[in-house]
Amino acid sequence: MRALALILAASLGLAAPAWAAEIHQAQIEARAPWTPSVAPGSDGRAHLAYELHVTSFNDGPVTLRTLSVFADRAEKPLLTLEGAALADLLAHPPEKADPQGVTIEAGRRRVFHLWLTLPEGAATPKALRHQLTFETADGGVQRADDVRVEVSGRSPVALGPPLRGGRWLAVDGPGNPHSHHWGSLVAVGGAVTIPQRYAIDWFGLDEANHSLRGPHDSLAATTDADWIGFGAEVLAVADGVVRDARGDLPDGAPLKPLATPDDLTARTLYGNFVVLEIAPGVFAHYAHLSADGMNVKIGQRVRRGEVIGRLGQTGAAGAPHLHFQVSDRPTFEQSEGLPFTIDAFTVLGVGSVESTFDVAAPVTLGAQRSGARRGRTPLDGDVVRFGEKTDDKGADDKGPAAR
Repeated sequence: MRALALILAASLGLAAPAWAAEIHQAQIEARAPWTPSVAPGSDGRAHLAYELHVTSFNDGPVTLRTLSVFADRAEKPLLTLEGAALADLLAHPPEKADPQGVTIEAGRRRVFHLWLTLPEGAATPKALRHQLTFETADGGVQRADDVRVEVSGRSPVALGPPLRGGRWLAVDGPGNPHSHHWGSLVAVGGAVTIPQRYAIDWFGLDEANHSLRGPHDSLAATTDADWIGFGAEVLAVADGVVRDARGDLPDGAPLKPLATPDDLTARTLYGNFVVLEIAPGVFAHYAHLSADGMNVKIGQRVRRGEVIGRLGQTGAAGAPHLHFQVSDRPTFEQSEGLPFTIDAFTVLGVGSVESTFDVAAPVTLGAQRSGARRGRTPLDGDVVRFGEKTDDKGADDKGPAAR
């Protein structure tokens, strides 16, 4: 039996792992509910974001030891991960990863978030082929050799900027599976979706890359007006029709404890919000807006660049920022997040929101993907200035008085 398994692996061009004694068919289901499409990132590379749902039908626990991803019929993998590196694909990785891999208990499912970067100059594959190798509790080896994920040929949604000029930090943005955006699966109506797969929380920064004005004893001691982006004008990213909106909630206090909603909907999460239909089956969602400046209503037509509201701190927001996402439905629940590009912006550097809070400490941005970008997707940690000019001004330095 062992010889037959190794001959079968060799005939398929699959190497047997060094720890394998005998390879059996994997008693698992692996599938990707979402069909990915290419997003051209601000790093100049093409990326595919999708999730692999792996469910075990074994009698006992199994450990995923290796995962390889191939383009179409290619023999050389685009990506191979093994051991502890597999835990980093989980939305909530353990503090200490198992060096052997990720264990899946009998009858349980684990969801692996893949951010696949295509080789430079490579054509977009029509499909991705996955090879998963598992070890059972008694040391047996199981393998799934041909887990296929189709790749969509659709283009990302092309948009204008949601905010003006300035400096804006993309928090929990595309490419970060551990964020509360991509890492949040929403199970409603008997289906699991990820509405926030490409969502971004935009925080305003000043010229020194701080998100606050003046020193404070604590973040909880700040007011909305202390935050650089508060009150900034929010813009329509494309011509469209307002399909849903709300504007009757007052701005909250930063870092005030938030109640966990019983249901996950726009009205329990977004606070004041606007949802624009910008193409058939394409909806731009703006959340946490201030009641001051809400000037659109359901059914209203808006033009790209038109002011539709102001950045606030309402709904499930710990501090003033603009939550922005694009999805395939006007609702939060039962929608899938869609990739998008912004026509013109400059990446000033890469940073983290935690580093921007202390105004007494200098903030140093990484320069790994700085420069002007056209028709690209801002990535997690990007500090950007929207528009084509390359001068370096802060975001809404005048604060709420600029209203």
